[in-house]
Amino acid sequence: MAVIYISIGSNIEREEHVRGALTDLRRHYGKIDASPVYENPAEGFAGDAFYNLVARVVTAEDIATITRVLGDIEQAHGRTRDTPRFSARTLDLDLLLYDDVVMNTPALTLPRKEIRKYAFVLKPLYDLAPDLILPDHGDALHALWHNFPKAQVQLEPVEI
Repeated sequence: MAVIYISIGSNIEREEHVRGALTDLRRHYGKIDASPVYENPAEGFAGDAFYNLVARVVTAEDIATITRVLGDIEQAHGRTRDTPRFSARTLDLDLLLYDDVVMNTPALTLPRKEIRKYAFVLKPLYDLAPDLILPDHGDALHALWHNFPKAQVQLEPVEI
């Protein structure tokens, strides 16, 4: 069994799509643990604010199956891939970590680089697993979060 972490984000009908993603993930994987939900401004483009969180799942599925399942859930929520990378979206599901796997292919990088780059990914991941060590460089999430430039952090916890 593998422990995986999935980032969940939406800035179009945010509450509906985040709730729906959690429901779909539970339907497929059973028990999941979810971080608090945070609201944050759009990054890389002018747009509505996002809701972001991270889910932890234990699964026997391989990486290819998980990415297909996540894509299917996104598509069921109206996500299309014919838009720019930095744009509004109904639902964005990204596999952040798969156990201690380190990989860098054109299709997928694990751990995701966004963990170190964006507070809206790092903080909810830290909330779920503060003592987790990232397998690529041995960085502890608690150290990454405590050293993250707080002037760049624009996260507001929200109840959904």
